[in-house]
Amino acid sequence: MPEVQGIVDDVVFHNEDNGYIIAHLFDNKKLITVVGIVPYISEGQNLKLTGDWVTHPQFGKQFRINYCEEIIPSSLIGIEKYLASGVIQGIGPVTAKKIVERFGEDTMNILDNEIERLKEIDGVGQKKIQLIFESYSKQREVKNIMIFLQTYGVTPNQCVKIYKQYGSESIKVVKDNPYVLTETISGVGFKIADKIARSLGIDKESPFRIQSGINYVVNEFCSIGNTYMPLGKLQKEAKNILGVTDEEVEKNIYDNVFQGKLKVEDIDEEKCVFTMPFYYCELSITKKIITLSVAEYDEVELDIEEKIKSFEAEKNIEFAMSQKAAICGAVENSIEVITGGPGTGKTTIINCITEVFEEAGMKVYMAAPTGRAAKRMTEATGRQAKTIHRLLELGVGGDDGSEFFKSEESPLDCDVLIVDEASMIDIMLMNNLLKAISIGTRLIIVGDVDQLPSVGPGNVLRDIIDSKCVKVVKLNEIFRQARESMIIVNAHKINNGEMPILNEKGKDFYFIENNEPEKIVDSIISLINTRLPKFNKEWDKMKNIQILSPMRKGILGIENLNEKLQETLNPKSKHKKEKEYRNTIFRTGDKVMQIKNNYSIKWHKISAKGEDGTGIFNGDVGYVEDINEDNENVIVIFDDDKRVEYEGVNLDELMLAYAITIHKSQGSEFEVVIMPMFMGPPLLMNRNLLYTGITRAKNMVVLVGGVKAISFMKDNNRSFERYSALGWRIRQIVDANMSLDETYIN
Repeated sequence: MPEVQGIVDDVVFHNEDNGYIIAHLFDNKKLITVVGIVPYISEGQNLKLTGDWVTHPQFGKQFRINYCEEIIPSSLIGIEKYLASGVIQGIGPVTAKKIVERFGEDTMNILDNEIERLKEIDGVGQKKIQLIFESYSKQREVKNIMIFLQTYGVTPNQCVKIYKQYGSESIKVVKDNPYVLTETISGVGFKIADKIARSLGIDKESPFRIQSGINYVVNEFCSIGNTYMPLGKLQKEAKNILGVTDEEVEKNIYDNVFQGKLKVEDIDEEKCVFTMPFYYCELSITKKIITLSVAEYDEVELDIEEKIKSFEAEKNIEFAMSQKAAICGAVENSIEVITGGPGTGKTTIINCITEVFEEAGMKVYMAAPTGRAAKRMTEATGRQAKTIHRLLELGVGGDDGSEFFKSEESPLDCDVLIVDEASMIDIMLMNNLLKAISIGTRLIIVGDVDQLPSVGPGNVLRDIIDSKCVKVVKLNEIFRQARESMIIVNAHKINNGEMPILNEKGKDFYFIENNEPEKIVDSIISLINTRLPKFNKEWDKMKNIQILSPMRKGILGIENLNEKLQETLNPKSKHKKEKEYRNTIFRTGDKVMQIKNNYSIKWHKISAKGEDGTGIFNGDVGYVEDINEDNENVIVIFDDDKRVEYEGVNLDELMLAYAITIHKSQGSEFEVVIMPMFMGPPLLMNRNLLYTGITRAKNMVVLVGGVKAISFMKDNNRSFERYSALGWRIRQIVDANMSLDETYIN
């Protein structure tokens, strides 16, 4: 890796929040520009840097820093220059000369260990000593932390995150328990933490190490959608990762239980291990669902049958029996679930239900898990729908930096709450939503249970349906108008394990056969770049056409597709700014997606009202508006006109989104969906995934690949088993016919 060493001539830019700098460095009498994360940089410092040479489209050749080490001067001239540079507040050229004349080669030791002796210098009093001490200590503290952590392979970006989290305690925290980084710092996994631990001399069989490793294994298992881990599975995986005996693993699992970090419970006669947040979430949801289901609610003083007839006449439609049952069920039950595939009239039913309650003088709120889903709900119903986060008034606070201001203490002020796209709601979000619902409020949950489950842990919609505790209406009949769409017809065919109808003339579902991955890529690029925009001039190739793939890796995975599509749709240009982060180049005009919830990131609406707020969420899509030339922050405008400035430490939350995984497309709707069809891991290439992908399309689906892959996916009804105990908990109470006493309800 290239290396440079020299004196910092001047610091052009320094972001104190994330440590990002732009500076000029004298390297062998040659002035070079260096950029990167170096929180402790100051003019006059002698730095040894490793990194890469890059070419900025506007500013030319630069050295991008990956690792930084300060070379402390040893000669008297070097020490004086170092102090005179202004690197330490309170010491200028005159004072620097006096200090070196008084203490000579012992100067740096005096600053490190006997700073009070600076009183021996004429003109240096207690106030100045305090200023010098604070400035030198802070600089030395950050520098020492960076050097200490980088030694173990922690990136500068992660170092800054650690320092922002733990401050002056960073080294102590890491030395005491390096494994805590796996829970608190994005991007630091068990291998890095374990490397630090072993280097620090933490014994392989230390209970401290084993317990941390066990927690890591459980958390990793839950990060892929589970709320618990079977004990046997945990023991096996922990043993493999930690390299210790079964006895050591089992003993430390129960030590974690004793310390209140984990919970072991028998679920369907199998011992299962929960992290405490998910355990309490399941208990809380179970209690609230049962409480709501038996609570009294206000009667609707209307003739529902007449209202349905009136609505049918007004809209010139005729409801099926299941649709009428859903409308009546919403009125007659405190909780109802309405589930069905595309074209089964869920939105029309929501409109009718809303009219019924509003005519009865009741206040109805509408919500969905994502901004896109809420926007679609608003457009379809003509009434305001909010994201669940906004409905619950997300703010900054709490242990994880977020706090919902709507809760048991400050519940939602409505009589009826209708929640759409419920398959996307994970267990944590559902728990927060239910907390904010008053007893007596009707809750109507709408979603397609055959869609992929939520990205976050849990299988909430399916668990509630399977619990048999609440009224569930399944819609199977396709509306007359919807039968015209082959997207909808084929979605139901696939869901029933039947082969979709391909390439019917004049329809909206097409298949291009090609079995060579490279040619499939070429075909996809041709479709999005020329063929489809030519077919319909109203389709914007960036905004209206979306590539969905089952996988991240490989020729047909989203990483390769994004690279190829970026080259075609938003090529490099001297007029476009760029920011390279890890293996991704972000360029002005790029389509991007937020890939994790960030509750505290600030946004500003570019609409006339100029609203400010916090929170950008997993799956939100936007476009790179600009890249700040001073600090290289990436500025993104999201679909709902929110402008967000991403600092370097947050860029790991963004990815290119010309192609996205089918999982990430949940809750979204696109004019056109293009999907590569290829053979992959059997557990991944399943019916559920294919069904979810094609139902994201509004006007056209184009499948490109092999018939064999389509046939395999529609036949394969296997999917990753998701471990969730919510349905079991509710059934336990229902099956036991437990009478809820007042204490339980309250």
